[in-house]
Amino acid sequence: MSSFKHILFPIDFSERCRGAVPFVEKMACRYHAKVTLISVATPFYASGLDGALIIEPQLLLKEVKSRLDASFAQDFANVEVDRVAALGDPAGVIADYVRSHRIDLVMMPSHGYGPFRQLLLGSVTAKVLHDLDCPVWTTAHAADDPDHGHLGLRKILCAVDGSPESAGLMRWAAAFSKDVGATLRIVYAVPGMEAWPERQMDLEFEMHMQSTARRSIEEMAASAGIDATIDVTIGSVADGVAKEATRYQADLLVIGRGVIRGTLGRLRTHSYGIIRLSPCPVMSVPQERIAVREAVSESVPSEHACPVA
Repeated sequence: MSSFKHILFPIDFSERCRGAVPFVEKMACRYHAKVTLISVATPFYASGLDGALIIEPQLLLKEVKSRLDASFAQDFANVEVDRVAALGDPAGVIADYVRSHRIDLVMMPSHGYGPFRQLLLGSVTAKVLHDLDCPVWTTAHAADDPDHGHLGLRKILCAVDGSPESAGLMRWAAAFSKDVGATLRIVYAVPGMEAWPERQMDLEFEMHMQSTARRSIEEMAASAGIDATIDVTIGSVADGVAKEATRYQADLLVIGRGVIRGTLGRLRTHSYGIIRLSPCPVMSVPQERIAVREAVSESVPSEHACPVA
């Protein structure tokens, strides 16, 4: 995996954003990375886009810049920081900035508030996850403040779906775990009866599925040079991954992110649900990007793969 040299931290001045600051600062210090704080304001119109502007854009931009400059003044003491204020659609501006400034990692809250809003990701977060081809870190999607006990990154759980890209995702998670000194565990999430409604999931069949799935992912891990404990869950993918993260007391959950295609029930189609239910922060990595990088690196001699405890 590439080390993170430039981290983008979108700022909306919320308490959830404030709660994510220690995680961004810790990640930046680990990698000696530059952090760009970006705040994007959307112009308001009197009656739709055809109406008159309620606030003159330059006044709005000036207000956002002033507020951004005054925010987190006591944080990021040992980190190089840039501050960017902009106008427009937040998700679109963030995506454009990532592409034009070679951002390695985006870190942002997922904004889960109250009984109803916990069912939904924030609209900006959802669009960023959909549009970007770099890793995106999100806080646990809960009403409570982020648990700073996860700052230590002692335990990392990587959820895979058995697709060909899973080997690359495991290698990415293994390299990241080595970087931060964490132990790695792998969970293979196999969709249950919701994917095969016509089939009765009796105990014997479930045991057969678990055995087959475990053997498949063990072979994949071995071929990737990864030594890690592997667990298999069958049933609701998001629920199973979340329960495993809770049982393992994971400090970070690593998942693949990509377009919805291929075999029904692949983990990438469940990424939003996993992020919503995860008890810890989630690092979602675009699997197509991993596949491209691995294809390129096959012709380049590499160091031996390192086992992860």
